[in-house]
Amino acid sequence: MANFGEILQAAGDFGLFQKLLILALGFPNVLLAVSFASVLFVDSDPKRHCNTDWILAAGPNLTEEEQLNLTVPRELDGSLSRCLMFSPVDWTLDSIRQYGLNHTTACQDGWVYDQTLYQATIVTDFNLVCDKAHLAGIAQTVFMSGILAGSFIFGPASEPLGRKTLIQAPTCLLMVFTLVSGLSVNLYMYLAAQFMVGVSIGGYRINASVLGTEWLGITKRSFAPCVNQLLASIGQCATTGLMYGARDWRLALYILSGPVAVVSIYTWFIPESARWLLTKGRHREAKEWILKAAKINKRVVPDNLLESVTIDQAVKREGIKTLFKSPTLRKYILIMSFAWFSTNLGYYSLSLNVGNFGLNIFLVQLMFGLSQMPAQLLCFCMLEVLGRKKSILCTTITGSFVCFITLAFSQERSVVIAVLATVGRFLFTCSSSVFMVYGSELFPTSVRQQAVGLCSIMVRVAGMLSPLLNLLAVHHWTIPIIVFSSLTLVGGALTFLLPETRGRELADSTEQAEDQRRNMAIMKKISDPNTPEQTSARSSTKL
Repeated sequence: MANFGEILQAAGDFGLFQKLLILALGFPNVLLAVSFASVLFVDSDPKRHCNTDWILAAGPNLTEEEQLNLTVPRELDGSLSRCLMFSPVDWTLDSIRQYGLNHTTACQDGWVYDQTLYQATIVTDFNLVCDKAHLAGIAQTVFMSGILAGSFIFGPASEPLGRKTLIQAPTCLLMVFTLVSGLSVNLYMYLAAQFMVGVSIGGYRINASVLGTEWLGITKRSFAPCVNQLLASIGQCATTGLMYGARDWRLALYILSGPVAVVSIYTWFIPESARWLLTKGRHREAKEWILKAAKINKRVVPDNLLESVTIDQAVKREGIKTLFKSPTLRKYILIMSFAWFSTNLGYYSLSLNVGNFGLNIFLVQLMFGLSQMPAQLLCFCMLEVLGRKKSILCTTITGSFVCFITLAFSQERSVVIAVLATVGRFLFTCSSSVFMVYGSELFPTSVRQQAVGLCSIMVRVAGMLSPLLNLLAVHHWTIPIIVFSSLTLVGGALTFLLPETRGRELADSTEQAEDQRRNMAIMKKISDPNTPEQTSARSSTKL
């Protein structure tokens, strides 16, 4: 009986079919990165002053400077107050100039915003300033909680419904609610739409990653996640260009909805996972896709090899409970969930804090995007040379130390802090890509989607908590860095307890995964020169 790896090799495990599939699944990652635009470019405290046009009724010819001097109080540093104004009075202009205004009040007629950086953001359109300033961070949290919900809904559901179906649905939802977000007339409508955008992103990413992995051979499994992340980094740079050109979050979302519509159409033509079809007993459909892949790759699959798989492949129906019943899988899922969570908490905390490093937000975002490109190339090389475990250990532990180093500098050293944050995010990006490969390889096909789904839920929890963690900076700017750097350090160290999966065929059942674990333990025990068996053997040789 042949396993799926053998038949995939015969059909071509990295031919034109796989390359087209990776590009088709990877291109939406460019757009998903741009979807962050409306919650990322939200200058949390834009330059502004209260709208005091009431005084123009008394002095219609006042210059803007004269108007502000008469109606807006000054702070201790001499700057105009951002949240207070002098109470309107029914006086003549001469009386106002002679006696002055002394009683202050909160802004009554809205604000006038400086449009040097942006023409409009969710902050300026919905007036998320002064006593409502915290709502900008809540908007980020709602978006991230949507991604969490998407992972929770579309992750486990992929096992009974298939990978392809749960790639199509999120892209359609993304197209609809991207437009709804841009058309939002108030904050509540915007939050609801952004939650659904997050749901779409969370659902797409998890299923696209698994589908791409299941069509690749052993030697190229790390290629798909790295390409996806590389395209996402291009999306980061595209976000900078889009927002720099548009300067209006609504216009950016309208532009984005066009290519999203194209994606929602072509996802109906992508292949289903033949591996998944076999585990569900749908042999005829699996055979059709394998033959299509072989045809595109210009390969021929021997009939006897194909039939041996489609007839003998047992139907696996293992549920999510298996992850916790099996000691081996339970260990894997607990360690992977925490390590993946901690790494992404650091990644998102740095990403969503892009406007608070003291430099131009477009420049920092561009630095982040450009740094991710070599990160993916480095990640691919590390995966092939060092393997999965060592790659995670190197990137997570080094990244946490780099973030700790930022604590040695004062906030005035904005350039140094921005560079260190970029390096830290660079390493966390590498680590996230490794986790995408590692998570797909560590678990058997029968529970792979549920396992990756649970891990992704923890990733989205990290994304949801990161804006809230960043809010702790109001107490002291070092608190978020200390928290996520410490957790990342612990999470990276725990992966030392997991097995290496480089060059190992994917397991299709829990039994195969446990057998692989036992075989690796036996091989390690035999190869260790300090084990009793090896010590006894050396003693016998000497005798």
